[in-house]
Amino acid sequence: MFLEPRANAGGKGKATGWVEVICGSMFSGKTEELIRRLHRARIAHMRVALFKPTFDTRYSASDVVSHKQSSMAAIAVQSSQDILDRVDSAEVIGIDEAQFFDAELPEVCNLLANMGKRVVVAGLDMDFAGKPFGPMPALLAIAEYVTKVNAICMQCGATASYSYRLIPSLEQNMLGQTESYEARCRTCYMKGMAG
Repeated sequence: MFLEPRANAGGKGKATGWVEVICGSMFSGKTEELIRRLHRARIAHMRVALFKPTFDTRYSASDVVSHKQSSMAAIAVQSSQDILDRVDSAEVIGIDEAQFFDAELPEVCNLLANMGKRVVVAGLDMDFAGKPFGPMPALLAIAEYVTKVNAICMQCGATASYSYRLIPSLEQNMLGQTESYEARCRTCYMKGMAG
């Protein structure tokens, strides 16, 4: 389990910011973990702001909702720059579905961390084709803390780190749930991709 580092670890009483990334496949609990961390920050009386891309309307247009139906109010934004404009006095910034954001997201996260904010980002590290997804590789590179969560393969029960698409489409950004995707281990993913 991830335990939060000390906020004043920068020395001389100065608060320092950092970037945390939670990544993994579909159905691995990324959003659940993001919400858990933000709830803990609220328990500690920290000001929290949560952002999501307007593109993601699966469960709610305004809330971040996990597949297990945990939810938290969020601000839907068109671009990563919009996060900077809406962050206000928040000390902890959460960003869900990071893979759907533009290439500026890592720079925005760095700016926020440099302002002394804790930035917690969750997203798919690979797309349905097993390729690095959107700004996630750059986010993984700049993050001080990375948590990779795994799902259970829906074919064999092994540890799964791939998101296998069940319906024919080559579109990278395609929303879906269990009707469109399965979490799969490497072996079952490769079997599925081979046809």
